[in-house]
Amino acid sequence: MSKVGLSLVFVVLAALICFAAYVRLAPSDPAVWQVDPLTVQPPTTPNFDLVRPEDGSRSDEVFAMTPQELLERFNEIVLATPRVRVLAGSVSDGFTTYIARSAFWGFPDYISVKAVPAEGGARLAAFSRARFGQSDLGVNAARMEGWMQQLRQQGG
Repeated sequence: MSKVGLSLVFVVLAALICFAAYVRLAPSDPAVWQVDPLTVQPPTTPNFDLVRPEDGSRSDEVFAMTPQELLERFNEIVLATPRVRVLAGSVSDGFTTYIARSAFWGFPDYISVKAVPAEGGARLAAFSRARFGQSDLGVNAARMEGWMQQLRQQGG
């Protein structure tokens, strides 16, 4: 390989390393990412999933428990998921934002969650969105649906 070709390989490799470091080390400011899923305006890009009570989505589902119990159960499910941690808030606050990272690159997604009372129990409100890119390839919606399915299976 020529010196120019070898130099190009090193430049590309260095760029990839810098990109990976930026994605994994960029600060996640709770003041920016902890947003109310009940009032947030949806982004113009398709890299999110918004679940709100009474909007005709799967969040019209009522779980036969109090909002606090629903958040506790949801929190257990979420934190059992690999590469997910709490970014801000807590179950006792009634409002939590989680950060979930992809396996290889570590791309962060932010998931803000609340539970609201409903006749016969509680409903979930959640806003899951990607930080980087225009599309999340359906990852946020699939993750939320998986967590909702686990809630259903637990008898919610």
